Amino acid sequence: MRVFSGALGTETNTFGPMPTGLASFKERFYYPAGQHPEKLTGYSGPLLAARLQSKSKGWTLIEGMVAGAVPGGKTTRLAYETLRDELLGDLKAAMPVDMVVLGLHGAMVAEGYDDCEGDLLMRARAIVGRSVVIGVEFDPHSHLSTKMVSNADILIAMKEYPHTDVMERAHEVVSICADTVAGNIKPTAAVIDCHMVVPLHTSRQPARGFIDRIQTMEGQDGVLSISVLQGFPWGDVAEMGTKILVYTNNNPQLAETLARQLANELISMREQLAPIYPTIDEALDEALAFKDGTVVLADGADNAGAGAASDSTFILRRMIERGVNDAALGPLWDPVAVRTAFEAGEGAHLPIRIGGKIGPMSGDPVDLDCVVKKLSIDLRMTGLANASISMGDCALLHAGGIEIVVTTKRNQAIGTDLFTQLRCNLANKKIIVVKSMQHFYASFVEVAAKVIYVGAPGTSTSDLSTLNFENIRRPKWPLDDFV
Repeated sequence: MRVFSGALGTETNTFGPMPTGLASFKERFYYPAGQHPEKLTGYSGPLLAARLQSKSKGWTLIEGMVAGAVPGGKTTRLAYETLRDELLGDLKAAMPVDMVVLGLHGAMVAEGYDDCEGDLLMRARAIVGRSVVIGVEFDPHSHLSTKMVSNADILIAMKEYPHTDVMERAHEVVSICADTVAGNIKPTAAVIDCHMVVPLHTSRQPARGFIDRIQTMEGQDGVLSISVLQGFPWGDVAEMGTKILVYTNNNPQLAETLARQLANELISMREQLAPIYPTIDEALDEALAFKDGTVVLADGADNAGAGAASDSTFILRRMIERGVNDAALGPLWDPVAVRTAFEAGEGAHLPIRIGGKIGPMSGDPVDLDCVVKKLSIDLRMTGLANASISMGDCALLHAGGIEIVVTTKRNQAIGTDLFTQLRCNLANKKIIVVKSMQHFYASFVEVAAKVIYVGAPGTSTSDLSTLNFENIRRPKWPLDDFV
């Protein structure tokens, strides 16, 4: 059997101030056909799973381009069309093939393309025809569209949030595609729109129990796969929102019935799924009053993983004004500050202005008298599924009682080694502020006695009512009353 695999993805915050161009992809990761390394990078799960299964099953694997960018504002038309056409060109060159497995995101929006994944899959289908099986692994924070479903045989989203199951879902995609090619199964899809957008933090109930129960259904009684699409709230496109996707083995009625049942269950628990977001001062009050260990404050509103700049100063400023000690914060994206710190050198006492660079949702810059505690050239943070993520040159600045990780590359906090490689001892910190929404959890839970999700201002704010939606379908809870 001949198998083709490649990947292209980013998550687009249509309210984000920074466009995502070709340089954004080249900076994060870009591998031309046949040049992807052995380790996982972002959306390459299906390719690596296909590599492993090809070796044991004697398939011929043709590897196409793999590219991904840190989430940001709209992808430029040039970037999307250039990378899309390169990946599709690789597919054409690989023909004939029996199976195509791709790694995509599901919430990529470009100038002129509100549904990049649907567009790419439609063009891929036109190349290979209806007889070739197409499978995709994608992110649960996606805008599931009719075009995506109709042009793929199987779409499987990661179930865990944080997304620690990248490789498990990738292997499912490859295996179900192979069984479809062999004629053992015939995937049939059903999609139910829940008319809401909610996060499913699988680190806590009730999301944990819901996902666990879904997984027990898969592989039983003709159910092939169940995906919960949480939706990506900061994408102002028609398909934004939470949806249930069910595949059965040639049983459309079962797929429809089960999808509707699960959607109704999810809708009924929407209030419990939504985290509580205290204000900055309320979160600091709660953290300072907590006496049983380290408190992690999640600044999801400035989460680079949702397209924010990661340079906001709202929480940092209040910590300084309130005299908070024994604290750490990061990553704060400020390449100019990092360069200044490198020029000064480790141990230097340095007056410096940091953060607040990109726009109103970044806050005002903060002026600090600090000590350059540690510098690192091209620091690599451990990401999800142990993927390595470049944070660029980084500096640890000590100002008053706060240690701040400043980076040259914009990424969210995922691994605790973002701090510890810079010799920031998290164990003795009272408060750790992470610029991340949830992906920090898998690693930072090892040091956190308590986690608080902060309702701070920012481009990826939890208060969706402050965003000017023009294109989403309404009603959409929590923006609207549920009907």
